[in-house]
Amino acid sequence: MSRRPATLFRRTAVTLSLAFVLLLLVVFGTLVYFVNLPLARQATDDLAALIVLSAQTWVELPPATRADFERELIEHHGLVLQAAETPLPEQTSILPYRRLLEQALEKRLGHTVTVKTTEQPNYYWVDIPMGGQHLRVGFAHDRVGIRPPYAFSIIFLTMLVLVIVTAMILARRIAGPLVRMAGATQAVGQGSQPQPLPETGPAELAALAQAFNRMAGDVRELLANRTTLLAGVSHDLRTPLARMRLAVEMLPPESDPKLVAGLVRDLDVMDTLLTQYLALAGGMIDEVVEALDLRELLDGLVADARRAGATITWTPNDTPVICTLRPHAFERIITNLLDNARRYGGSQPTEVECLPSEGTVVINILDRGPGIPAAEREAVFRPFHRLKSSPIGGSGLGLAIARKLAEANGWQISLADRPGGGSIACLRLPCDTPDRT
Repeated sequence: MSRRPATLFRRTAVTLSLAFVLLLLVVFGTLVYFVNLPLARQATDDLAALIVLSAQTWVELPPATRADFERELIEHHGLVLQAAETPLPEQTSILPYRRLLEQALEKRLGHTVTVKTTEQPNYYWVDIPMGGQHLRVGFAHDRVGIRPPYAFSIIFLTMLVLVIVTAMILARRIAGPLVRMAGATQAVGQGSQPQPLPETGPAELAALAQAFNRMAGDVRELLANRTTLLAGVSHDLRTPLARMRLAVEMLPPESDPKLVAGLVRDLDVMDTLLTQYLALAGGMIDEVVEALDLRELLDGLVADARRAGATITWTPNDTPVICTLRPHAFERIITNLLDNARRYGGSQPTEVECLPSEGTVVINILDRGPGIPAAEREAVFRPFHRLKSSPIGGSGLGLAIARKLAEANGWQISLADRPGGGSIACLRLPCDTPDRT
């Protein structure tokens, strides 16, 4: 089970919520201990004194006047006093008020008593031995009057909800602009042109948004200038190259065939380099996405590589692997990886794998070349970087173009060692693949 990312919004919201909740617990704990508990003890002590005094008075009164005294207790004090003829039900309340009343009665009577409750009527009851008799004193739950625990609970829950909502709002205000900036930064890194960030809000965030917008504009201008420069250089160089190719083709038949072939090969290399420069500069050109079967795309690319002389092992999947992607970007990446594997793999065949899983497709290009040292696996994706130990030449642009196109489409490309020798070029892209179970 994957863990959710610890975003700035979540961390800020959780931190603020925990701080506010801790503050609430301290405040309410202090109020309960120093205010609510002393008030409850005083109230139960006064009630216990009234109960004991009423029982003592009832015992001392003549039997003929006891009925009037009982009515007086009910009307003015809300107490029911009567002889205990049947046992009380084994039902007690969980409220702390009952326990405090039991402690107050025990202190005055000198023995343990239990305050019990009944639902019909909704009363508290206690049996008190007095003057050789067992008297039963009761009072309605409503007689308790003020109920600090309920009041504190309502206030605490209300403040807790307000605290959590406030923490969420504060976290949203702090993290929202940063989330938008992170998305815009990713878009700039992929060569897109995001909408300028709103330069509003707190002074620090507004200044940061302003600096980012200025930086994004500079990056766009720099990329445009680079593309224009390379396009101009390519155009200017291809014209004399075309004339040189024409001149080579018009050489007399008695010319040295090896020299002519070498000149043609050098002209092809120069033309390929110019094409790669333009691809590196213009790799972010927008392309319409299409829902295509990767099996068919890979079939065509493998067939093209085989016609160019590559030996490739490739077994198509049994079921369609439908993905929504930019086909030309995908084809250029796979073509560059296949060409790289062919040139460095020697006479050993190159293997191609297409491994779909839930929401992802992994395409592996495996060769049996000398491999790439771990310290160089990221460096080879930089433009014009070539391994010093490699005897094979090249422009050093194939992997750079592949990485740039992959990042522009939100894909991942990496290199790893292949068991038994060689390298694995791995292209990972999101894809709605069918269930293969």
